[in-house]
Order: sequence, then structure tokens, then C-alpha cells
Amino acid sequence: MNLKPDQLVYVGVDLHKQHHTAVIIDCWNKKLGEIKFDNKPTVFPQLEKEVKKYVKKGMSVVYGLEDVGGFGRALAVYLTEKGCWVKEVNAKLANARRKSHVTIQKSDSWDAECVAKVLRDELLNLPDAKPIDLYWAISQLVTQRKWQARTLTGMVKRLHQQLGYHYPSYKKFFSEVDGKTALAFWHKYPSPSRLSGVDVDELATYLRKLSNYALSTKKAMQILMLIVDDGDTTRDFQDKRDFIVRDLVRNIRFYEHGLTRIEREIASLMNQLGFQLETMTGIELVTAAELVAEIGDIHRFASADKLARFAGVAPIAVGSGDKHRNYKSKQGNRELHDIIKALAIRQIAVTRTKKEPRNPYFYAYYEQKMAAGKTKQQAIVCIMRKLVNVIHYLMRTKAAYVIPAVSSNEAA
Repeated sequence: MNLKPDQLVYVGVDLHKQHHTAVIIDCWNKKLGEIKFDNKPTVFPQLEKEVKKYVKKGMSVVYGLEDVGGFGRALAVYLTEKGCWVKEVNAKLANARRKSHVTIQKSDSWDAECVAKVLRDELLNLPDAKPIDLYWAISQLVTQRKWQARTLTGMVKRLHQQLGYHYPSYKKFFSEVDGKTALAFWHKYPSPSRLSGVDVDELATYLRKLSNYALSTKKAMQILMLIVDDGDTTRDFQDKRDFIVRDLVRNIRFYEHGLTRIEREIASLMNQLGFQLETMTGIELVTAAELVAEIGDIHRFASADKLARFAGVAPIAVGSGDKHRNYKSKQGNRELHDIIKALAIRQIAVTRTKKEPRNPYFYAYYEQKMAAGKTKQQAIVCIMRKLVNVIHYLMRTKAAYVIPAVSSNEAA
């Protein structure tokens, strides 16, 4: 849309769960109007009606929303379906604008005006808001998975704590404390008192059936010997403490099953997009879904540079006189930034056995940057910026990733 600044009216919207506040400004940052309205589709036409009062012949309107995936999604969907021009405004940019004012103030009206001013100044750099249901559904599933994963981690920590009271040497029993066989054992024998009268053969038979014959009499003897070495841990109200262990096991199983179901749903939606992100080193289903959830429609970003700015990966140039320096950006989508950073670290990892680089290209690139005097963190940022190029290309073309066959001194 090739329009001059004076041909546009800018509408910044401060979003909330129950209601929104919109402020309308012109190209000279003059406040034209303001409206507060409920966050429900039946009321959204009031915003359009109010905005039209300030739109003269030959002028157009552009809306700026901070959150098009949460409280602002319904409004973003309404406006885009109406054919309106909607931009996604990074909350950090609006917050920085608010703090840069001589007198710092905080109100819905002022917040909306700051969004409008950022919209006016950064219009060409802001991504279009495209609230496509498929991307939104993936985002919701990813969020749900994160919540369940955090809850599961908390449950496992609690299990460790309780087992420490009952079995001081419990970590030596199984390779994974929350593995399938281990959980079954803790549920049947939440404390040593439950093993009273159980001999080696009986325990070995139980373990053999649980582990599909992977564990045998040797493991049963080891467990019973460790229990003897630990001493008697039975205390009053032992049955109540046993209940806690069994309850934790039930909850861990429940959340593990829940994660499996969520990942199955994520996979079904990701298959509809046709991306091949998982062909890249360090990206599996969940990471691919996280990238898609934060980026949305890749066509919002005309170039990898725009995606880098959105992710806060592009450096900020600061200079005065003859002195110029690039600084790490603290703006952009921090969730996406952290995903790409974790992915960058995986690129320079080596295999456990042969100690060979998992991605020789990026490992060589990292070594090259370190040799050039970069710090470890600076080298990782360089990898992050290259990864943005790769991700942008893979999502736009739906191609599979192929590790470039180059030597370390050829990597650039």
C-alpha cells in the first residue's frame, strides 16, 4: 500500500480482557479522537464508526494492535475480515515510547496513543496482523503443552522429594526415576514397608514383567540390598505418606498421557502446513510448532531482515562522531528470541559418543567467530542471525534443510 503519511489516519488500540481503548491520531501526531469499547464482536462496529469521523476523502486507516493472539485476537479477526489494514505493534516499542515522554504517565488512553505513535513512526517495519485460525490453534496447543509440561516437572520434583524420605538410595534403583517401570514400582511399593515379606524371586518376577524382560533377578537383589543398607525409614502415619507417593505417580501418568495427546494434535495441524522444519538439526515437532506459533504466517515478513527485527535478533547500531558500535537488541518477540537462541546452541553441540559436531557447518562458523575474537555469546548471536535466514527460507519455500558441505575455513 503506497500511501503518503498525510494520507493515513493512525489508530492505536490498548487491549484488555473486558474492554479496549482506541486513540486516533494524524500524521503530525495530533490526537483526533478516542473511544472505549467492550471486547466483543457486536460492539466492534462502534470503533469503525468513530474512526470514520476523522477520515477525509482520499485517506485510509491503519490500525495498530499489540496483541493479536490474546485479548486482541477477536478485534484483529474482525478488522481483517472487514478488509482493514492492521499492524502488529511490539509491546516493548510502545512501552519505550511511553517511558521516553518527559512526564511518565500510565493510563489506557495514553497507552493507546503510544501504540498509535509507534504505528505512525514504524509503519513500514511492523508486520501485518494475520490472525489465521490454523496458526492460532497451533499457538493455543503449544501454550497448553507448556503449562502441562511445567506442571509435570513440578510433580516429578515432588516425587523425588517424597522418595528421598522413603528410599534414601532411590536414584540407584532405576535409570529414570519417572520411567514406566519405575513409576509402576513406586506405585506398588511407595515405601520399604510395602516390600515386607517380598523375596528376591517375587520382586524379580514383577520387574521382569514390567520391563518386558529387560530387568531380572540381579536388579531385584540390588534394590533389596540398597533398602537394607539405607536402614528403616518407617514412621508414624506411614500409610498417609504412601498415599502421597501413589497420588504423585497417578498425576505424573495423567500429565504424561496429556502431553502425548497434545503433541498428537499439534502434529495433525503441523502436517496441514507442509513445513519441513524438523529436517533441520535440533528441531523436533514441539520446537517447530513453537516457531510457527510465534512467527505465524511467514508471508508477513517480506525478508529475513524483517523477521530478525521481529525476533529481536538484529543488532542495534549506536554511533556518535567517529565511534560506532552494534549492541544486542532487547526488543522484539522475546519468546521467539529464546527459541532461536536455544536452537543456535544446539547447532554447536557434539555427539555424546564420537564427539562429532551435530551440524558441521554451524560448528565451523562458530569456531571461525571465536577465532576472530568474538565472545561466546556474540558468536551465538551470529549463529542466531544466520538461523533466521534459514528459518525464513524453509518456511517460505517449505523445503527440507540440507547441511551445507563446506570446510571450516569456507564457512562464512
